[in-house]
Amino acid sequence: MDRYPSNLPIGEPSYRRVEILTGTPRRRRWSAEEKARIVAESSVPGSVARTVALRHGVHPNQLYGWRREFRMIGGAAEPGLACGFVPVAVAQEAPSRGVGLAVDAVEIELGGAVLRAAPGVEMAFLSAVLRAMRASL
Repeated sequence: MDRYPSNLPIGEPSYRRVEILTGTPRRRRWSAEEKARIVAESSVPGSVARTVALRHGVHPNQLYGWRREFRMIGGAAEPGLACGFVPVAVAQEAPSRGVGLAVDAVEIELGGAVLRAAPGVEMAFLSAVLRAMRASL
């Protein structure tokens, strides 16, 4: 009697059925340009991120991760789009409040619309109007 029993059929011809899986590999590598292009496509108004992800063979959660990654680094969604600074001009120093300037009105331009507020307007009312102006842009 064998001391180590074996279930292997030694000496008999052995045939096995092998299944070959095709498709994308489990760990697919995406270049930064490909990621940026897919993120930009998913950011277009009216597009559905899930549809864009499946069209490119990406799991939707992966696409959401890329979008979060681009927001965190402040990157542009398109590779050709660069982020930068806006030039700022320093205005002259305003006179001190001790001089006692009389203000006739305050004029605020926002998105092509002009809001003129006379002295004595309540701040709550003015901020509500400004919020409505911003929302309409």
